[in-house]
Amino acid sequence: MILLNRLNGQPFALNPDLIERAESTPDTVITLLNGAKYVVAQSLDEVAMLMRDHRAVVLSRVQDQEQPPAGPPSRPKPASEGDATVLRLPERGQ
Repeated sequence: MILLNRLNGQPFALNPDLIERAESTPDTVITLLNGAKYVVAQSLDEVAMLMRDHRAVVLSRVQDQEQPPAGPPSRPKPASEGDATVLRLPERGQ
């Protein structure tokens, strides 16, 4: 979520993934994918910066979680259960 202000100064949070476009007319108007429009106190450049920073934080957190563990990759071990062969996947974090 990014924090914005309405023209009267009232803050609100907006999901930047729902933004279709933002324009300056001269007030900054944000149009969402569903057609809803918000007029905000921030400039177009500020909105773009907030969106960029939000996306960078999200991507950074995903990248941190996807770091491969040190050492060679482990392979699933087959385990026989009745007539079917079941591959056991390693537990998360191993």
